Amino acid sequence: MSTMQKDIFHRTELLLGEDIMQALGGKRVIIFGVGGVGSWCAESLIRSGIGHLTIVDPDKVCESNINRQLMATTTTIGQLKVELLKERLQTISPEAEITAIPVAFNADTADSFNLGSYDFVIDAIDSLKDKILLIHLATQTDAELFSSMGAALKTDPSRIRVTEFWNVKMDPLARAIRKRMRQTACLPGKEFQCVFSDELLENKMPQAPGERANGTLVHITAIFGLTLASLVINRVRTSV
Repeated sequence: MSTMQKDIFHRTELLLGEDIMQALGGKRVIIFGVGGVGSWCAESLIRSGIGHLTIVDPDKVCESNINRQLMATTTTIGQLKVELLKERLQTISPEAEITAIPVAFNADTADSFNLGSYDFVIDAIDSLKDKILLIHLATQTDAELFSSMGAALKTDPSRIRVTEFWNVKMDPLARAIRKRMRQTACLPGKEFQCVFSDELLENKMPQAPGERANGTLVHITAIFGLTLASLVINRVRTSV
């Protein structure tokens, strides 16, 4: 680690210690989805000293991302999210190995990701079928999976919780995932922790014909992402 890198992480090292910082620097993490949840998770991991991070997302920034996504601004519209995020993260930790993959995780691309080569897999995917596939495959490996449930239609950060997937309550996304898993027998291979909230509000405004979106606030999506990052950091901290 260079002198500059030591200075960057000085405050973190004061709290965690040199051995934990070395461990964090050697961990490999992959995040699927770098929107309102995943982008903040990525930044938190890099600012905490993770040395190897892969970010996966096919999307480009659009206007509706600006209210909650880290790299979304009026000047980045139309640009690939993972490329923007990589550029930002590299300026925070120049020595970190950051890989940006601008593709969707789905049944066609799943085999291209060697999930077992990572220490941690972070699921911040919106698509139900792709989320289920990632959960199923990641839990067949030695990697530890942490997953985000629904972060939309919420305003109260005090109701954000962490629990094992089968214990998530009052979350429509978790309910839909469990139902589909049972129908298709595509079950997790082991237990995994989820970030969720038991708050559920309704949209105040009508949606346009064909629109399928729910209201979101950055202080909720960001806390979901930061909590996912904390699960990684604390797992490393308690295992060294």
